[in-house]
Amino acid sequence: MSTSAPRPPAPDDEASGPTIRLILTSAATDLVLSVHAGRLPEVIHWGHPLGALDAAGFDEAVRVTRLGGAHNGLPGEGYGLSIIPEQWTGWSGRPGVTGSRAGRGWAPRFVVRDIELNGQVVPASEVIRVDAAAGPARLVVHAGDPDTALDLDLTVEMLPTGLVRTRARLGNAGADGYQLDGLVIALPVPARAGELLDLAGRWGKERVPQRLPMVMGAHVREGRHGRTGADAASVVHLGEPGFGFAAGEIWSAHTAWSGNHVTYAEKVLTGEQVLGGGELLLPGEVVLDAGGAYESPWIYFTHGTGLDEIAARHHALLRGREPRVDASRPVTLNVWEAVYFDHDAARLIDLAERAAGLGVERYVLDDGWFGSRRDDRSGLGDWVVSPDLWPDGLHPLVDAVTGLGMQFGLWFEPEMVNPDSDVARAHPEWVMQVPGRMPLTSRHQWVLNLGIPEAYAHVRDQMMAILGEYAIGYIKWDHNRDLLDAGTAPDGRPGVHDQTLAFYRLVDELKEAHPGLEIESCSSGGARIDLEVMQHCDRVWVSDNIDPTDRQQMLRWTAQLLPPEMLGSHIASGASHTTGRHHDIDYRAATAVFGHLGIEWDLAQATSHELERLGEWIRWYKENRGVLNDGRLVRVDLQQPGAYLHGVVTPQKAIYGFTLLELPSTWSVGMLPLPGLDPDASYRVCELGLTLPRGEHPGAPVVLTGRQLATLGIRAPSVLPEHTRILVAERL
Repeated sequence: MSTSAPRPPAPDDEASGPTIRLILTSAATDLVLSVHAGRLPEVIHWGHPLGALDAAGFDEAVRVTRLGGAHNGLPGEGYGLSIIPEQWTGWSGRPGVTGSRAGRGWAPRFVVRDIELNGQVVPASEVIRVDAAAGPARLVVHAGDPDTALDLDLTVEMLPTGLVRTRARLGNAGADGYQLDGLVIALPVPARAGELLDLAGRWGKERVPQRLPMVMGAHVREGRHGRTGADAASVVHLGEPGFGFAAGEIWSAHTAWSGNHVTYAEKVLTGEQVLGGGELLLPGEVVLDAGGAYESPWIYFTHGTGLDEIAARHHALLRGREPRVDASRPVTLNVWEAVYFDHDAARLIDLAERAAGLGVERYVLDDGWFGSRRDDRSGLGDWVVSPDLWPDGLHPLVDAVTGLGMQFGLWFEPEMVNPDSDVARAHPEWVMQVPGRMPLTSRHQWVLNLGIPEAYAHVRDQMMAILGEYAIGYIKWDHNRDLLDAGTAPDGRPGVHDQTLAFYRLVDELKEAHPGLEIESCSSGGARIDLEVMQHCDRVWVSDNIDPTDRQQMLRWTAQLLPPEMLGSHIASGASHTTGRHHDIDYRAATAVFGHLGIEWDLAQATSHELERLGEWIRWYKENRGVLNDGRLVRVDLQQPGAYLHGVVTPQKAIYGFTLLELPSTWSVGMLPLPGLDPDASYRVCELGLTLPRGEHPGAPVVLTGRQLATLGIRAPSVLPEHTRILVAERL
């Protein structure tokens, strides 16, 4: 630890350091930052653009937002909240950095050394305004505290869409170890944002919205599953009371991390409130040796009017990644609900032939092809093709699938092992555990510790061997249990942080070795969905529940974070394997097409009518997937309980789905607005014949302008419960 003498406290106006006035701006959002007296950047404003500000106006904005010191208990000079909140300034909420050197050095006071803006050192100046329209505006703040011997690099980026993302790197400049207990980043939100919305859920019922008023204290959403979690908050929104999909000013935060994490909203005694987040570290999980450093995950902050605008910023981020997920996504067949563990080559090849005849373009062999895997009790972790099931390897099936013109995909669960497996018997020390006991099993499996280099190499090499032998273009990557007792043998130190990084590294290493390989994030369905996993993977399995009624809700709210083309959306059999409910083929298909379309169904059991309709839906999807998978998402707040209206809009065409889950109390739901269209263009709106009852024909098309369709709308069609009508608007 540093032995330098402590600094005497300095009045705010006399402390060292130039004043730097910064405005990071986009067409939709301003982030106004003040760096003065050597302190970390304070956010003066985050929200709608403020317009021109000269130095005098900027300083006046700082003055009026600074809470004065006339209140009992506050510093006499008042205080401002930095992006990494510091308690020494007077902030009484959650601090940005928590940790110590065995109880010492726990209260840092960071002093800014210099600031870089897009790679150039920023001098003191009048007002520096950087427009992100041409590319991200990237601010890096270098700071340190000699008393606690800590260095801090804070990165703040304004993206062209108005999305703000931040991360921090904390370094140990001392001679002894520093235990980091937490690092969170926060931005202030105006007091008029008085209502919270985030998501909850469970396996088979992911992404359930929940609303509550913002009150004094902290609304803290912790994820301690070792993965993102089916119950994850996903995005924490704080907005004007009553905000909806199109209305109300909203601020939001998302922690982009696939391990333990925290996202929170907090209101303190002074009336100030913030949104923040970071990784949730287990006790002693990150101890920085001399010269060591920790880098936090990205925290994404989004501001906009209405939930659709927030969602659009997230979608733009993912659609801007390289390589981008192509909107022309292949129609996929996954065999899980068709055969489960019953792997018979003749039956699977027959299923491939039936799928190809319907226009399916990708075939995925699910669980059960490896080791001793005949059910979920053994073989997991032994990634070698079972010679009993496949005496000629997977070649007969792979050759049949690729010979039919389809891509072949394969299921793995790389982070897991059954106790009854060769790898667990040979290396029990590779199982995540604490001293003195083995962890509880869940789904008859343990977690393999990829933070151990030898375990990582074992899994990587077995997967590489499979990918090297067969023409595999796609991996369904599963993760079917939480990380309990997630320690590293022999001493049991926590290992979730290292496990999460190892997962990202393994995905990247496989894709680098096999260019073009796509990977789906499946985790008991939708338990690993966040913005960081989607920097590595290309698709998610929204839920193991493919019941279209539940999928209406889950697709709607998973799309708050991910664009439709990343949402695995399948047509299953008429009787849902998860809920037992029965639905007709058109409702199942009309729900599934608003995502990356697939099939999860034993086609040999389908009726001739179902197969005929399924082929028609696949053809229609292929003709329209450029719209469905590349358009802007719009969702409509309807007052009728159990009524859903949503769509995707492109400049030339829009496709909307209207669903009723229960009979309304009136004969008509009323007028349906169709938002998102060019207000001054004219559109022809027709009902899609595939969603009409048998024998019924579409009515006369409606021709109105985009403004009229958004404002007046069209009369809601008569829909039976648990049915969908699709409306297509084409620009004239």
